[in-house]
Amino acid sequence: MTLHPVILCGGSGSRLWPLSREHYPKPLLPLTSGQTLLQETARRLQGTPELGDAVYVCNEEHRFLLAEQVTRAGHNPSTIILEPEGRNTAPALTLAALYLAAEDPDALMLTMPADHVITDRDAFLEAVSRGRQHAEAGDIVTFGVTPDAPETGYGYIQHGDALPDGHSYRVARFVEKPDTATANMYLASGEFDWNSGIFLLRAGRWLEEITARQPAILEACEAAMQQGEQDSDFFRVQREAFLASPANSIDYAVMEHTSRAVVVPFSAGWSDVGSWSSLWQVCPRDAEGNVTRGDVIAEDTHNSLLLAQGRCLATVGVSDLVVVETADAVLVAHKDKAQDVRAIVDHLKATGRDEYKTHRCVYRPWGSYEGIDNGARFQVKRLSVKPGASLSLQLHHHRAEHWVVVKGTARVTCGEETFNLHENESTYIPIGATHRLENPGNIPLEVIEIQSGSYLGEDDIVRFEDVYDRVREAS
Repeated sequence: MTLHPVILCGGSGSRLWPLSREHYPKPLLPLTSGQTLLQETARRLQGTPELGDAVYVCNEEHRFLLAEQVTRAGHNPSTIILEPEGRNTAPALTLAALYLAAEDPDALMLTMPADHVITDRDAFLEAVSRGRQHAEAGDIVTFGVTPDAPETGYGYIQHGDALPDGHSYRVARFVEKPDTATANMYLASGEFDWNSGIFLLRAGRWLEEITARQPAILEACEAAMQQGEQDSDFFRVQREAFLASPANSIDYAVMEHTSRAVVVPFSAGWSDVGSWSSLWQVCPRDAEGNVTRGDVIAEDTHNSLLLAQGRCLATVGVSDLVVVETADAVLVAHKDKAQDVRAIVDHLKATGRDEYKTHRCVYRPWGSYEGIDNGARFQVKRLSVKPGASLSLQLHHHRAEHWVVVKGTARVTCGEETFNLHENESTYIPIGATHRLENPGNIPLEVIEIQSGSYLGEDDIVRFEDVYDRVREAS
């Protein structure tokens, strides 16, 4: 049977704010190495026998970023299924199962969150190999992490009857995140594993289980796939049909009810990197117990996580802190309170601020832009356009734009004219003028854009042509 990685890319990772944002979430971040968590996940099964194409399920907002990162990791993102909004993991897995089962109901799916860390890849692959025989026989395999501490931030899986292979068990029960006393009891018993959220099963088996236990999810997902459409390199499910699906997790929808659940314990340096303190635990630390990234000066500082993206970050005489510096926000928290960062995100949402959603640097399929300055009726941005890339042919109803080229060569369309601009040259785009910016060169194009007008929102865009098929969208 062919094994297909099914990589679920939902979730925003709000407890890792200010690095993780709604429009640039945790899977897209390089937290533990030079690779992002998504790239590490995409590479995890390299060399596995009978390995088929991966299926990615992600929010449509992140589709271009995901495709670019996977391509950079050396993989062909052949199947990317777009969710208009998240409905938790059970509907996401159902979409992938429907897609694979249309070609092969016996296709094996190894379902992995895109934002987990596994440091011992060989040990993980060995566990997958042990679980494969059970999945091929029709069981639903879950992978339990052998606990080494009374962790209260994870759910647990209790072992049932041992299976003949000597490495696996029937699942007795799934239990919620425990209190400290209960977690200590679980650890002492040797009967419990942490719930990793990784599953191995046949596509047809999942569809049978979801039909029996959550038919509303199956009905909505079937309609969403049948009414969906291919959009360039992506498959876009039908929005209204998919949003009719109940939101539910794989555990709640199926795993806690099925009689075919098998747990394969493994120990491979796994972490869900769910908070800054868990990131501190999985990263290499210096002699003082510190994890540092970027321009950091740590004097008389111990057991802290110190991350700087742009400015010099200096600490003196502190311990057990998390300090994270970005262009538009700085987080300072005690390491023991790292789980509470989500409250900051909730506050930002409630007060109508954008820092929970976007970074100052915003990524687009053609490159990126970064806000430099703004005031009443104006804002200044720095645009970076990839070699050979092009913004859409568009107009704005409420703003004019001045473009100054500071690096590279720009090809500009304004109305009926098309012309090139070189370094230290500029042009003016009037309100209502149809225009496009392109980079015909072999190096990144850097442009300073000065916007002026009565309304400067990103939704003031009318697209006419777009190489990324975004004509239907507002931004």
